[in-house]
Order: sequence, then structure tokens, then C-alpha cells
Amino acid sequence: MYRAKNAFGNDKLKYNEYLHPLRIGDVELPNNIILAPMAGVSDLPFRLLCRENGAGLVCMEMVSAKAITYKNKNTDSLMDIHPSERPVSLQLFGCDPQIMAKATAMISNKPYDILDINMGCPVPKVVGNGEGSALMKNPQLIEEIVRAMVNETDRPVTVKIRKGFNDNSVNAVECAKAAEAGGASAVAVHGRTREQYYSGKADWSIIKKVKEAVGIPVLGNGDVTDGESAKRLMEETGCDGIMIGRAAEGNPWIFREVIGYLEGEEVQRPTMQEMYDTIIRHADLQLKYKGEYIGIREMRKHVSWYTTGLPGSARFRAMVNTMDDMEALKKACAEIFKIKE
Repeated sequence: MYRAKNAFGNDKLKYNEYLHPLRIGDVELPNNIILAPMAGVSDLPFRLLCRENGAGLVCMEMVSAKAITYKNKNTDSLMDIHPSERPVSLQLFGCDPQIMAKATAMISNKPYDILDINMGCPVPKVVGNGEGSALMKNPQLIEEIVRAMVNETDRPVTVKIRKGFNDNSVNAVECAKAAEAGGASAVAVHGRTREQYYSGKADWSIIKKVKEAVGIPVLGNGDVTDGESAKRLMEETGCDGIMIGRAAEGNPWIFREVIGYLEGEEVQRPTMQEMYDTIIRHADLQLKYKGEYIGIREMRKHVSWYTTGLPGSARFRAMVNTMDDMEALKKACAEIFKIKE
């Protein structure tokens, strides 16, 4: 069994009915506040920052099972992890049980703690291939895919689903049961349909229905933006943990803030100096793992998120999109955060 220490140290956490360790299969997470898998966001540098701020599990960007079986070199960088970010979950997407099983077998020597299946991506290109949230149209296929992967690995296999494909097909309970029947160790439920994408309000009642229907851990996802909403989601649904996605963009501190709130402590927002230092550290990590050309360009969206709401942020974001080296990024960030270099 893999047991990981929280960034704060397990012995320092004040566990209670809301904040507690979470066992998924034979993997014990130090706490139940989790970074969601997000394409183009939850890469290695960002996962490290979220882990350092207390995330009990960090989930990787989704990776194509077919690309793994084809040994696509562009996929290799997406699959890199750092020992200090563990426990870590690798998310695969695909719709063919045999290909999903083959990809699972091919990464058996990689140090991922959990394997997750994407059944929630709403992007047309993915859905058009019968992958992502399109899988929710066929619960029997969900069971077959999960079972095929479970038969190829001794790691826990989990799934991430939505409320349903659309309002005429709200079948998260049926899909969760199918995943459990196939051997899934946990299910994460986003309270929106594929048709909604990320608009409107997440329906937490569907998370409660899934929790009442299955015996495996259920993670609630959707509209958690702070400690108060995290606690309310757990109270209203009985879910075993919280998965935070978009609210973590430009805000890796949300994990320590949610944890602090659930512990009954007041946690201050980061100072301007800490925000600046985190952006620079984030950029340094991007350059380390991706090189300056790609790293700086990928930092553009992150810097825009980090600075949302600051005075002059609209003008700053326009400037960010022209940055192509580290010095330009440092100079611009020092200006908006009023830091003397």
C-alpha cells in the first residue's frame, strides 16, 4: 500500500468528519481534497504547486490510451511525474476496452498510484470519437472498459463522470453502478451534464444520489470555490471527498485554504509577495520541464489567471500574450504585484 505524507505532514492535520484520510483501493490518501484532472492545466509544474499546498491527490491531464499503444512520443511528456507529487492519478481516455487494457499493461512499470478513466470530457473532438462523456450513453461499455483495465493492473481504477450526457439522459447513478460492477475503486461526479459544459449551476443532488447508490468512495465535483462551499457540498451529499478543478486555476493556495477552513482555522489569502514568488516558481518549473520557448508560452494563461481581479489586470493580460522570455515575465509581474526586484 502506498501511504503519502501531506505537504503539511499527516501528524499536523486536524482530521474530522469533513477532513480525513481517504482510502481508494489499497492507496491511502493523506486527505480527501483533490486536484481534478484538467487538460492543459494540471501538468507537472502545476501539480507540484497544488501538492505543496496540501492537495491529498493530484490528477494528471488526460492521456489518450490509443496514443500510448502507438508509442506516440508527444505523449511522453504528459506522463512524466515527480516523486514528491505522489500520490498521483493518471487519467486515460478511450472507448475500446482492448485498447484501454493494452495501454494499462504498457504503463505497468510507471509509478502512478491510481489510474482514472475520463468519462466526462465534453469537447466535441473527444465526444465525436465516442470517448469522454460520450461513454455515458453506454453504461454496459463503461463496465467493460473498467473490467478490462482492472484485469491488467493491481492499481486502483477510478472513473470521472458527469450528471449525464444531457437533461434527457441523467444517468450518473446507472453509470456509477456500472463502473462499480466492473471493479472501479472510486467514482468522481461532476454535477453538470455534457450539454452544459461548465455553464450554469452544478447539481449537487446527483452526487448525493450516486453516493447513496454505490459502496465505493464518491468524490464531489462542481462549484467548489472555497472552504465554505467544500463543506456545504459534503454536508448536502455525504460525498467522501472533494475534487477541485477550475477554482484552482491561478490559485494553488485553494487547497490549504479549504483544508484550513475544514480544520476550523482561518487561513489568510497569499500576500502580493507570495503570489509573485509562486508565479516565478511556477515559471521556473515550466522552463525546467519544457524549455523556455514552450514554458513561457504555457505560462501566459496561468499568469492571466493568477492576476485576475488585480488593478490593471486587463492591460496586463494583453501584455502577457506577447511575452516570450523569463525576464519579460519577471519584469511585468514585478510591476503588477508592486515588487521591487
